[in-house]
Amino acid sequence: MSEPVWAKGAGSVPDNEMMRFMAGDDVVLDRELIGYDITATLAHVRGLERIGLLSGDETGAIERALDELRARLGDGRFTLDDRYEDGHSAIEAFLVDRLGEAGKRVHLGRSRNDQVLVATRLYTIEALHRLAERSLDAARAALALARKHELDPMPGYTHLQRAVPSSVGLWMASYVEGFCDAAELLRLSAGWINTCPLGTAAGYGVNIALDREGVARELGFDRLLINPMHAQATRGAHELQALSAAWQLAQVVRRLGWDLTLFASAEFAFVTLADEASTGSSIMPNKRNPDVAELMRASASVVGGAMGELQQLVSLPSGYHRDLQLSKGALLRGLRAVERSSALVPRVLSGMTLHTDRMLDAIDPPMFATDRAVELSVGGMAFRDAYKQVGRELDALAQGNAGASVRARVSPGACADLRLNELEAWVESLAERL
Repeated sequence: MSEPVWAKGAGSVPDNEMMRFMAGDDVVLDRELIGYDITATLAHVRGLERIGLLSGDETGAIERALDELRARLGDGRFTLDDRYEDGHSAIEAFLVDRLGEAGKRVHLGRSRNDQVLVATRLYTIEALHRLAERSLDAARAALALARKHELDPMPGYTHLQRAVPSSVGLWMASYVEGFCDAAELLRLSAGWINTCPLGTAAGYGVNIALDREGVARELGFDRLLINPMHAQATRGAHELQALSAAWQLAQVVRRLGWDLTLFASAEFAFVTLADEASTGSSIMPNKRNPDVAELMRASASVVGGAMGELQQLVSLPSGYHRDLQLSKGALLRGLRAVERSSALVPRVLSGMTLHTDRMLDAIDPPMFATDRAVELSVGGMAFRDAYKQVGRELDALAQGNAGASVRARVSPGACADLRLNELEAWVESLAERL
């Protein structure tokens, strides 16, 4: 590892073992964040020029060097590796190598503390919007199936026991709304953390009248994160909120994964997943396993684990503490897991085959008991009396017409009134606000 930016001369830097421990995985993790760090550095440099601390020539040279660094990162000519303590140090080292004294001036008025805060904040806001888009893509795929199979009967379950006749339309529409709910929370969370911490330095401000407002505007933030100590206190807390919103999407994906693994089993045989969403067994020639659905289901555990890490990590007093370095890995790992799983939902839904004949065959006479009790109650009998009468006559119930049962379910949102146009309008309204 090259000499860190904070070195003060001979004997001031720990040995390699200590440095590797303290640097942790930062260099690897910062490969995802360094582009945002470069963007924030550009804005910071222009802010310094506006208050007279950098000349126009110096600013122009730094801008060109940062553009070169971004290009080299993009085509692989520059790689973050163990020569550097982290991405921030790599940027500064590159600028000093290219520009000499001008490169050394770029850190004026900031700390690595607010540098990582702003890079992480930019990354997180973009990731949350991207997850919201994935969620809406999933909602559209579920909506297409709900329209195609709007009134096709299937069993409705409570406690995993057969309950009442339901429909494929109702099942899929539940995911349309679930994915919309998740997208809305992701959007709101992105707005909640859309505040600029750059210029708060190590948590106590600096003795320079920085143009923080101008830098925040350039970076696209809604407002300043004003208090420097509070800025430090948001590290870990804002990441936790981002993961919490992502978890809401993950749990909808998990529920879908559960449904598909159950309904693809031979015991149900309601759906067949596409070959691309399943694998074979290494020993049993007869097997086709719903691996994609199972791993989609498992992604929620990755996010939950990352949330647990952060919940333990943020139990700290005011001010910056090196513990917070570990928040970076939890955030990136959790958001990455949700993006990968949610991105596959449209392909899984559009590629599966629905066996509506099997679904219809699984609706047996006792499942019409509730319909019969409602029928008696509408005819004048008190519902509780009707409930008891039908309960005594379960063995005598005849097979009902599942299609008629579904079409009779006319309460708003139920099988015969799914309000798919309203759900579609919500999907597109959310898309416009992202």
